[in-house]
Amino acid sequence: MPAPTPETLRTLTETLSDLTEYLRENPDPAEALALVEPLLDEYTGLPVQLADTLRALARTVQEHQAIPRTAHVDLLIAELRSAAWEQTDQHTLHYVLDELRTLHDDAESEQGCSRCR
Repeated sequence: MPAPTPETLRTLTETLSDLTEYLRENPDPAEALALVEPLLDEYTGLPVQLADTLRALARTVQEHQAIPRTAHVDLLIAELRSAAWEQTDQHTLHYVLDELRTLHDDAESEQGCSRCR
């Protein structure tokens, strides 16, 4: 697998920015939920991926021979790991999407029923 490049990652963040702008235009909630769903997947979503990335970065810095072993470096590594745990805690956001989808589907069902009356 080829190594990611800064440009590739910039493209990803631009895509997220495009998504944010699109969501600000108030699309249909079902479509909005479908677009955000992969980002908040409990196993492969952004919180989990970012947490894993931060941990990997901390390990890379810690194990690199050219980086001095100082208290300051140790503090920075600890901050990366702490941020990783905070991101991991956000993996439960997929439950929020599930509940929002249920509420939206229920609202749509009720509207359908009232039209039939």
